[in-house]
Amino acid sequence: MLTKDFEVFDARFAKLIFGNVHVEKLYTGCRWAEGPAWFPAHRTLVWSDIPNNRMLRWDETDGSVSVFRAPADNSNGNTVDRQGRLVTCHHRTRMVTRTEHDGSRTVLAQAFKGRRLNSPNDIVEKSDGSLWFTDPSYGIDSDYEGDAAPSEIGACHVYRIAPDTDAVTAVATDFAKPNGLAFSPDESLLYIADTGFSHGEQFPRHIRVFRVHGDTISGGEVFATCDVGMFDGLRVDRGGNVWTSAGDGVRCYAPDGTLIGLVRIPEVVANCCFGGSKRNRLFICGTTSLYAVYLNTTCGRM
Repeated sequence: MLTKDFEVFDARFAKLIFGNVHVEKLYTGCRWAEGPAWFPAHRTLVWSDIPNNRMLRWDETDGSVSVFRAPADNSNGNTVDRQGRLVTCHHRTRMVTRTEHDGSRTVLAQAFKGRRLNSPNDIVEKSDGSLWFTDPSYGIDSDYEGDAAPSEIGACHVYRIAPDTDAVTAVATDFAKPNGLAFSPDESLLYIADTGFSHGEQFPRHIRVFRVHGDTISGGEVFATCDVGMFDGLRVDRGGNVWTSAGDGVRCYAPDGTLIGLVRIPEVVANCCFGGSKRNRLFICGTTSLYAVYLNTTCGRM
């Protein structure tokens, strides 16, 4: 029997969840939890608490939570690259960094055409080693999640960092506030959320889908539109289903764009990621807390 934590809108969702499984609260005490990233080598999850200017770490072996980094330059989105290194978007320093295995940090991106980035938000790695990230203005809009400042670029774009030269190129320039992003399992598609609605009802609150051609993308049709809050961070499972944050929890969309189900969370969700030893546990950043739930599917990209 399904618990009250799930709502099924389409029979396809019922195959992705288990009966008698509940959403678990693993930690609370954040101001705005974001950017979860799973480290399989040491069975930990690292995530950002942006206004508190810190990063936290949850340990699967004993359920403990500790401070991973503080101050953290108002970090937001994180990912783990194919060499097991942490890659982080920072609001305050307006850059993307990589934490090396020895603990040192390397700056990967901080400007575009000689102008400082706005406030890198979310990031994902492609199998060729390139890094793709979004750059809305949330970290410079106020002093709450960074340092208030005018945009030097004057727009909010999606960028690619080349794996061989670290050159930063703009791959999408027609977004209001680009936010979460994720590749399909075969990397033929790239999903990108636009949360422009946060700055006015005339702006989008949807996910667009692009076709990927090596280091460029095309298309950009609307994949899904949010009617409760806004989409933010998102992930794609092995079946191509899109799991995305929203105002009422984590929504699941089939590859054809149909809303097929909902994982109910009692707070506004900012982001999520797959983790656990079998990558079948969805970790969810919900405003003040970290949640998790086991699913009958796994991460689409290992």
